Order: sequence, then structure tokens, then C-alpha cells
Amino acid sequence: MSVPPPTSVPYGGPSATPVPPAHEKNNFRAIIWMLISVVGASAMTVAVRQTSLTIDSRVIVLFRAGISSVLIVLAIGMFAGLRSHMRFSKPGLHLFRGSLIAFSTHMGFYTIANIPIATATVLFFMGPIFATIFSSVLHSEHVGPRRWAAVGAGFVGAVIVLRPGFSEFHPAMLTALGSSLLFALALTLSRNLATADGPLATYFSSVLITAIITVPLAAPAFSMPVGLVVWLAVAMVVVASAVRGYADIEAYRYGDSSVLAPISYLRLVLISVAGYFMFGETPDLATVIGASLIIAATLYIALREAKLRRAGA
Repeated sequence: MSVPPPTSVPYGGPSATPVPPAHEKNNFRAIIWMLISVVGASAMTVAVRQTSLTIDSRVIVLFRAGISSVLIVLAIGMFAGLRSHMRFSKPGLHLFRGSLIAFSTHMGFYTIANIPIATATVLFFMGPIFATIFSSVLHSEHVGPRRWAAVGAGFVGAVIVLRPGFSEFHPAMLTALGSSLLFALALTLSRNLATADGPLATYFSSVLITAIITVPLAAPAFSMPVGLVVWLAVAMVVVASAVRGYADIEAYRYGDSSVLAPISYLRLVLISVAGYFMFGETPDLATVIGASLIIAATLYIALREAKLRRAGA
């Protein structure tokens, strides 16, 4: 019997954790949480792009991870109930996963800062495709020919978006794929971490380790944001990331990935509209064609996983 790979949360800033299931499924509640996630992820992407017009993407990562870490520490200090959820039974796995998330975040924010945000979002959707490959290679899980065909279609879509050898190509397109790859690897290797130590501890270790790794990376480019607009954008990055991360956890706890995956692609619509009105960006034909292939491939993978999960229940 084939075993579907773990639920992977599409990229919108690599803050999501492997998701422990709820006792009862509730797809209506899951859809509400996914809509919140879509809005949060879209707002975060736009805020990162706006902030990057003024400060380096490495500094944005530092502010996001550092402020998030401080807020969690304060919350743990104020609420005794949260302290019981801070378990680190596998410190080595926390460290390795956090390091993958850190470099995934840096590549993701660099991508958002340097290419149209709709194009970046399309390439970030390669995450579930990479997760399928890693599940097969690292966990020897069976992936049938139809899912391999979907993986192949996704890569064809990525090549169409990348257009290697043409003037539209930008190195940030490759960092988008690198970010998705590292994020998928982190999810695949740490699929049981949230179950063992809880989502809060898993999230906290990732942002704390990201902050520590980012300090030397951001130091050469560090500058304090100047102006109310920039500080509001930084605040939006932090708040929207947290909202999106929590909403993802709740959505995938209560809902099936086959139901949630189509809703997650609303993010591309919102980001395309924001990119057009705020930054004058219009997706070209190659991006639209490539996006169609990538979205079709990831939707098929989600539907196929759901079918296998029901068959194995």
C-alpha cells in the first residue's frame, strides 16, 4: 500500500510547521482558516517587497525572526500555560530544521525583493512537488507513475517560467526554487517534530535559529528603517507572518489538503492584483502558462494523496 507524503504547507514565508491532525475533521473551519492564511501570506509578500525598496532583504529577515522570537519569549514568560508546550526532545532535529528554514527564508525574501511578486509566488508553489520527491527518496514512500508525471509537469512549468537563456531570466528565480526546495526538505525531515514537541516549540526554534544565523549575514548591510511607512511595512511582515503561520496550522489540522490546495492558490490572484497596482507588475504569458502547469501538478498531487489516504484509512 502506498503512503502519501506529509502535508506540506505551500510557501508564503517559511514559517509553517509539520501539522498534527485534529481529532475531528471540519473542512468548513479549515476553509475559513485557509482564507485567513491566504490574506496573511499575501500581505506578508507585499510587505516584504515594500520594505525591500528601502532596506536589504537580509535585514528584513533579521527583523522578522528577531521580533518574532522576542514576542514568543515574552508570551511564554507571561502565560504559564504556554511554557508547558515548550519541549525540545530532539534538539539536533530542531537545529537542523531551523537552519534549513533560515536559509530558505533568506532565499525567499531575496526573491521577493528582486523579481515580480507574482512570478516569485508561482515558483514558491514548487514546494509540494519537491516534498513528493523527498518523501520518495528519503522515506522510500511509493510514488506512482501518475504522481511522477505530475512532478514532471511541474518542472516543465518551472522551466517555462524561468526561461533559461532569455533576457527575462534573473538569478532570483533560482533562489525561489532553492527556497522551496529547502522548505520542502525541512518539512519532510521533521514530519514528526510537531507531534513530539508541539507546534509552538517547533515554530519558536525555527525563528530563533533563523535570527541567530541571520545576525552575521545581515551585519554588513544593516541599517535601521527610517520613516513611518517602512516601520509599518516591517510590522506587517512580522504580524502577517505570524497570522499566516498559525492559520496554516489550524487549516491543515482540520481540513484535507485536497480541499485546501485550490483555496491556497487565491494567493496568486491577490498578489498579482497587488503587484499590478502597487508596483506596476503584470505577469507575462510565460509566467501564466508555467503557473498553470505548476498549479495543475500540485493540485493533482494533493488530490491523489487524499485518495490514497482514504484508501489506507
